Amino acid sequence: MTDGRFRIERDSMGEVRVPADAYYGAQTQRAVENFPISDLRFPRRFIKALGQIKMAAAEVNADLGLLDPEIARAIVQAAQEVIEGKMDSQFVVDIFQTGSGTSTNMNANEVIANRAIELLGGEIGTKSPVHPNDHVNLGQSSNDVIPTAIHVSTLSAIQEDLEPALSELLAALREKSVEFMPIIKTGRTHLQDATPIRLGQEFEGYAGQVERALQRLSYAKAELSEVALGGTAVGTGINTHPEFARRVCEKLSQLNGFEIRETTNHFQAQSSLDACVLTSGVLKTIAVSLMKIANDIRWLGSGPRAGIGELELPEVQPGSSIMPGKVNPVIAESLLMVCAQVIGSDAVVATGGQWGNFELNTMMPVVAYNLLQSVEIMASASSNFARKCVRGLRATERGPQLVEQGLAICTALAPEIGYDAAAKIAQEAHRTGRTIREVARERTQLSDEELDRILNPEVMTEPGRNIGPAGG
Repeated sequence: MTDGRFRIERDSMGEVRVPADAYYGAQTQRAVENFPISDLRFPRRFIKALGQIKMAAAEVNADLGLLDPEIARAIVQAAQEVIEGKMDSQFVVDIFQTGSGTSTNMNANEVIANRAIELLGGEIGTKSPVHPNDHVNLGQSSNDVIPTAIHVSTLSAIQEDLEPALSELLAALREKSVEFMPIIKTGRTHLQDATPIRLGQEFEGYAGQVERALQRLSYAKAELSEVALGGTAVGTGINTHPEFARRVCEKLSQLNGFEIRETTNHFQAQSSLDACVLTSGVLKTIAVSLMKIANDIRWLGSGPRAGIGELELPEVQPGSSIMPGKVNPVIAESLLMVCAQVIGSDAVVATGGQWGNFELNTMMPVVAYNLLQSVEIMASASSNFARKCVRGLRATERGPQLVEQGLAICTALAPEIGYDAAAKIAQEAHRTGRTIREVARERTQLSDEELDRILNPEVMTEPGRNIGPAGG
């Protein structure tokens, strides 16, 4: 029944008015009315994963003799349109909905069923010849489909976006490490002058952080590759074929180019989101690493005259509406804000992970949203930082110029004259404004040749060449 603008559909609770041109149905419409909370929706990658699950499920159910081949073909074609993004406008349910994500699972079931009905020449909204529950959702439950979609979409985002972005940043940092290796400057600990270090060694440290970030992501991917599909309602697998999940996972693996496997313990897979919590923790760790890198580079480029000024950052836009000629480290600042957002999102994911009450977690939609957002914005910001900041960095003369004036180079004197005597030289140099070399020439019996050898900053940057007292 329709009045032109709406059609009347029925579900287990009665009649519902649904927009006449909508592919979704009664349960989706109820969710739209029940959850007018925000403008946040599941991202494209999650909807794609849902489409893949529904397509693979139809193919497997047909192969198992559980689904009419003609109906299966129509479902597969409709699901392919979901995968391709042609139905994105039909996914209208708010993120802040039922905690299992049932509303979004039914949104997918209804859209795919109605499109399949249309492909078979039927009337949208009639549930015939394709039913959203009996056919599209065959062998499934929201309780295993939604967590599986979270894992698949997050794996996709990591592999397609975040890993390439971090690899690009790693390459840029390594290039700068090589370029800057001849440059010797003063190291800093506790924000105070320390022994000499090569600028390239600092960047070697940054590269090492990103390299280990990629290693940590590999562990998270291994956790995410195990999915809940096949557990249906509470993990027992009721109403699904024993071969269903394994076969669907094989198809999902082929579609995506990474491993998806059925869990060996469905009860943990549906009652918890531990793999998501772990992944979010890895993302938080990476965010902290990137914050350190971005902040160091920002500080090293501070000035250009009143700051540290050891680096020149690329000038990408004017920095002030009132101060002419001012240029700010905006690319680094952008990355820092993304990292802050990722750290905040991790708190949401961790809180969501706590709500695994008995056989089901009831915070899946908000966990999915925050997890995917973290991956995607960190990928974009990392790539942008590599291209618009790191690759354009230039070293100035300021770092090398200050090495001779540094007080901590007296560390190299300690093995020759003792810690206390070296400390007195440093204190006098600081008090008088003279260099360590000048004071040592007066206060010790060391010749100029010996002082040249001992206070050679190049030697100080080579591990094992000088042995001094431990400490920070």
